[in-house]
Amino acid sequence: MTAIYHGSRLRQGRFSEQGRIYHVTTVTKGRYPYFSDSQLASLVCRTLLWSDLSGATTTLCYALMPDHLHWLFQLGEGQALPGVMLRVKGRSGRLCGATLWQRGYHDHAVRKEENIREIARYIVANPLRAGLVRSLKDYPYWNAVWL
Repeated sequence: MTAIYHGSRLRQGRFSEQGRIYHVTTVTKGRYPYFSDSQLASLVCRTLLWSDLSGATTTLCYALMPDHLHWLFQLGEGQALPGVMLRVKGRSGRLCGATLWQRGYHDHAVRKEENIREIARYIVANPLRAGLVRSLKDYPYWNAVWL
């Protein structure tokens, strides 16, 4: 039986909104812990900075876990969420020399009534909840604008 990818169906009828804040989660291919390697993790973190410098995004926070990324950002002017994700995943994969990411991603458009700082706290606390560290100061692959 051939596996059929249905992720694109989830995107049908959806649109991305410039200036909107999104919480995106994307996982590595086969949930392989590529980012246990500090060099690969650093390249992905630099790719998020590159996205910001290009004007595609304004990162509010992120936590890069060994096998996935949580990223809270504001979508830049003239940008579409699928294009941003394609460029970030493609560039990070090329820099790392591997097909890192599974196809697709989960996105949540943050609503006005939601507390952005609570979402950010949830994101940056991921290494703690996963038991990777006892203190965030010991985990190098996260950042937040509120520091």
